[in-house]
Amino acid sequence: MLDVLAWLFLVFFLFYLLPIGVAFALYRSRATDVGWQTADRSSIGHLPPARDPEAVVRVFSAPTVRWKGIFATHCWIVFKQAGATRYMRYDYTAWGSPIRLNGFEPDGRWFGSAPEIVFAADGAAADALIPRMQEAIRAYAFAKAGDYRAWPGPNSNTFVTAIMDAAPEIRMTLPPTAVGKDYPYDGRWLRRTPSRLGLRITYRGYVGLTVGWVEGLELNLFGAVAGFDIRRPALKLPGLGRLGLRKPVWKMVFPHRLRPAE
Repeated sequence: MLDVLAWLFLVFFLFYLLPIGVAFALYRSRATDVGWQTADRSSIGHLPPARDPEAVVRVFSAPTVRWKGIFATHCWIVFKQAGATRYMRYDYTAWGSPIRLNGFEPDGRWFGSAPEIVFAADGAAADALIPRMQEAIRAYAFAKAGDYRAWPGPNSNTFVTAIMDAAPEIRMTLPPTAVGKDYPYDGRWLRRTPSRLGLRITYRGYVGLTVGWVEGLELNLFGAVAGFDIRRPALKLPGLGRLGLRKPVWKMVFPHRLRPAE
């Protein structure tokens, strides 16, 4: 019995406590005295010019504000319909009406932190996604003031997960640091993942298990997610995020033989 407990503690230390400790050290090494009121929120220049006629969809992720950035990221959605000349950015925030439209630059830094692109689609592929994403935004259940909860959800990452659920061909998953992505926004404790290629079981977002082809294996303990990705070999660690390949191995070997969504 003691041997089992020792092994469980070792696994918990290696996959949860140690990564969060490293993330804390990294945060301290780059911490500045800039307050959130004066933090840089300028564009990083990673979107096509708004005057381009093609439709565009992007999902961005960036570390959250101040100490919460040690272990959590904030995700948001940006899209532009074909022929439009302006991007639409949707965030889910803690202040005011939680669904915030165009409150920040579409690809702007999140209070000083440069975002990464989690998902990208352009042209006809993006054009097919946008109407369903718009409908999911209109139908989102937690749209009233006071609905936002930073932990375990519903928060910004719960919102983005719900929008992704309306378009399973996106076939992507939010980073393991997107705390709140496992919150059951529709009340179901067992459901298919947004990609429809896996299953997720959760207890109110506090603890849960996800198994899927796109999502890999993820164990959620009080919002901290650890696991691994098979399709794109990588470790998933709390605080540190995804450590491994960004593309499936077969796409690297045969880059022109598969559809972009695979």
